[in-house]
Amino acid sequence: MPRIRQADVDEVKARINIADIVGERVALKSAGVGSLKGLCPFHDEKSPSFHVRPQVGYYHCFGCGESGDVYSFLREMDHVSFTEAVERLAGRVGYTLHYEDGGAAPETSGRSRLYAANTAAAEFFRSQLLSADAEAGRRFLGERGFDAGAAAHFGVGFAPRGWDGMLKALTAQGFTREELSTAGLVSTGQRGVYDRFRGRLVWPIRDVSGQTIGFGARKLFDDDQGPKYLNTPETPIYKKAQVLYGLDLAKRDIARSDPRRVVVVEGYTDVMACHLAGLTTAVATCGTAFGADHIKVLRRVMGDDNASGEVVFTFDGDEAGQKAALRAFTEDDRFNAQTFVAVAPDSLDPCDLRLQRGDAAVRGLMDAKVPMFEFAIDRKLGGFDLSTVEGRVGALRAASPIVAEIRDRLLRPGYERVLARRLGMDPTEVHTEVERAARGGSSGPSRREPHPPAGEVPASGITQVTLASLPRSADVAVERDALMGALQYGHQVDQALLSQALSAPFRTPGLDAVREAVAAAPDRTRAGWVTEAVNSVREPYRSLGGELLMTPFPARDEEGAVASTTDLARRLILRQLEREKQELLGAVQRVPADSDGGRALRVRLRDIDVERQRFAES
Repeated sequence: MPRIRQADVDEVKARINIADIVGERVALKSAGVGSLKGLCPFHDEKSPSFHVRPQVGYYHCFGCGESGDVYSFLREMDHVSFTEAVERLAGRVGYTLHYEDGGAAPETSGRSRLYAANTAAAEFFRSQLLSADAEAGRRFLGERGFDAGAAAHFGVGFAPRGWDGMLKALTAQGFTREELSTAGLVSTGQRGVYDRFRGRLVWPIRDVSGQTIGFGARKLFDDDQGPKYLNTPETPIYKKAQVLYGLDLAKRDIARSDPRRVVVVEGYTDVMACHLAGLTTAVATCGTAFGADHIKVLRRVMGDDNASGEVVFTFDGDEAGQKAALRAFTEDDRFNAQTFVAVAPDSLDPCDLRLQRGDAAVRGLMDAKVPMFEFAIDRKLGGFDLSTVEGRVGALRAASPIVAEIRDRLLRPGYERVLARRLGMDPTEVHTEVERAARGGSSGPSRREPHPPAGEVPASGITQVTLASLPRSADVAVERDALMGALQYGHQVDQALLSQALSAPFRTPGLDAVREAVAAAPDRTRAGWVTEAVNSVREPYRSLGGELLMTPFPARDEEGAVASTTDLARRLILRQLEREKQELLGAVQRVPADSDGGRALRVRLRDIDVERQRFAES
């Protein structure tokens, strides 16, 4: 490839303000004369150590040592070549480059071609939204309260129903089939190469700098046998775990809002509804659960270096939405910002809420938000009958580890009082149980501090929970070995037995976090389930899950390991039954023997004895 003249390289750099380029990905604020700072995009950190000096066009991170100019920043962030970085910035400022051989600018290759192909595809889809074939798409938008102006603002388009309409249009512009395939725009089947998106409403998915990197497409026609939503597959420029739809539109208002607030919703139309209603900091994931990589992106855009910011998750009120909220809770401690949950009335999503009750109702979600900890506590309590002493005790034991994870000395007493009010119990009793849960395991990082990358030790010296850090007791040993067996040989153990053994909380918070992940696995006989389970363990306990999976199980052979795992499962069940029996014996003393409640307690006691006998003899 011909080299760009050095004079042009220097001229483009002179015309570009490096703070504008970095600022598209990192929230920068003043750090003294001639210097700006923000959270480093090259490594995770709690407080900003990444500095930019616009006057000299240079950046440096005092945390990880990364440094360079605007070209090196683009090369590292977007994985482009030096030539591609210069050409992209030249196009940004409208500067015509010259090459050493005197020829015209050569066609770019690699990632730049993928960006160009996605941009061309977005233009094609937008133009098709006006076609007669797109009537169903326009009707879909109209029924959800979006007019032509809204569609244009978000770049919504339509993919024709034909086999290769986009393919022909883009190949006519000079793109090869290989480039279109690599970009995820076409697929290959028995009939050859064809458009990936056909007969669908299409949303362009852009990175934080505004470049189109992929698409999300919604089914419109009954004869479409594909999924309701179809996204671009993983490509060199599209990584769904790192992309947030709408962030390119929301980032400016996120940085300007006071407090800095991000609203996380579930779908493309929800983002549109929120922005049109005035919540212009709304974003959504793209076909995947909200995770750690999304948090890294948001923290940089927010400038999340203290607890003054807000992250509000909005979820449907149905069971799936509740589970999604709890998944977000397992990651919320990575934020410095305060985290909240907002659930719309009648289980409406923001799009339907806007349709039925107007823009003001969507904005009102922010008034109805509750702290994430409070939501998680209420969700845990929902599984118990709080009208009974036994239910309240069980709820306290289930919820106290959540409160115990709060290391902020001002926050935790407040949530102890919240829990006491929810249960109608003496705050002293709640405090005692929370303290017991806190002593049982984690020495992990604050729930208000982001976790360091695996294998790194933060400035505070706190490391991830490991096997070596667990307390030494007979109960801990049983829980530890049972989890080792479940992870390593669970696919060979009776699934009903294992599920019952893992149904009750463990006494050690770290081991309980692993138990939750193993218990939640939908199919423990499927290949690969254990990797997914370990990866789903919430921090700072994920590495503990990995250790339990990799540490040799104490057995002579596989047959002995399966037998031992089965025996450990029975021991856990017997322990649960013994706990329940002791609680019921105490309850019997407080309930009249001839009452319905007394008779029910005695029946349950007999049933427990039968179950205990069965498991003891098996």
